[in-house]
Amino acid sequence: MFFETRARKKKGLTEPIDILPFPTQSLRKSKTQSTVSAPSENPATQVAESPKVKILESPQGQVHTKHLSIKEAIERSKQAAQEVRIEDQPREQYHLDHVKMYWKQYAYKLKENGMETFYNALIKRDPILQGPEHIELVVDNIVQRDYIQTHLMEFIDFMRKQLNNYFISIQIVVSEQAEEEVKYLNGKDKFNAMARKNPNLHTLKTRFNLDIDY
Repeated sequence: MFFETRARKKKGLTEPIDILPFPTQSLRKSKTQSTVSAPSENPATQVAESPKVKILESPQGQVHTKHLSIKEAIERSKQAAQEVRIEDQPREQYHLDHVKMYWKQYAYKLKENGMETFYNALIKRDPILQGPEHIELVVDNIVQRDYIQTHLMEFIDFMRKQLNNYFISIQIVVSEQAEEEVKYLNGKDKFNAMARKNPNLHTLKTRFNLDIDY
């Protein structure tokens, strides 16, 4: 029995040729995806748009200005201290000898500070009690009175604290009697007598470093 065999037709150069696979190679053709995936939109990688700055033509809202400055706090503390009632302050009795003791003590403090005019006024005459809590300071002239008056409150505060009586008052009185002529023994006494009449001599002496012949 004869079978007809047909001769295989030779393939042309332009026809596709099937290449036999290797033993380990699969005969299935892999399908390549030609589609390109779009980039994923990740919110973290996106650049955030900067907020628009709003320009205000006038201030908005309320500004709190109730904060106290250091200066205001100090002033309020001083006012609170001054508002202490005078009735609550101590009011002890004292003797004239105690007044004289603290009187001279303050006078020597004045001398150390170069306040010769005030010092001379305190040591020249003893204090005079015109009442239980009223002390009188007698000076030679108006020049002394005007000079001491500017420093009188500090002197009163000192006497009040030392005597523990905050109701004490001190009044400056100009002597009505003319100053007696004194025979000066040296230049120091003469200079002090002149300085009592004119306190500017002490300032002149200190400023120009004058040496008084003693």
